[in-house]
Amino acid sequence: MTIIVKKVAQIISGIIFLYGIYIIMHGHITPGGGFTGGVIIAGAFIFLIVVYGDTIQKLKNKREFAIVLGGVAILAFIFFTASGLFLETPVFFKNYSFFGTLGNNNSAGLIPVYDIIIGVEVATALYSIFLTLVIFKKNKL
Repeated sequence: MTIIVKKVAQIISGIIFLYGIYIIMHGHITPGGGFTGGVIIAGAFIFLIVVYGDTIQKLKNKREFAIVLGGVAILAFIFFTASGLFLETPVFFKNYSFFGTLGNNNSAGLIPVYDIIIGVEVATALYSIFLTLVIFKKNKL
């Protein structure tokens, strides 16, 4: 790829990444959320891999990091869903908030936190699937 394509890809992938973050952060008040934003963020990283390419070892390291980060996201999701069991009214997946008043934008409770965690999990899962397919293809050649 030429230097022009690489620079344009850097700029566009940054914009795509920021748009994915925007979708995740506004998922509790607009359509979208963790899954949609995670797919968009994974697309930004996949776009960079397609344009720049990488060696097999670097791809394996990126895949391992994505798998570990996805596991951490799953553990965080389980922690927050189970944390409602330890409140005064024990309910699994309870949406509680220690700040904000009901009806305001900042009164969503844990829903934005869930959106962020789901976004990280979806992005890392799709990214690691893509990297696995690329590594498999390169090993076959």
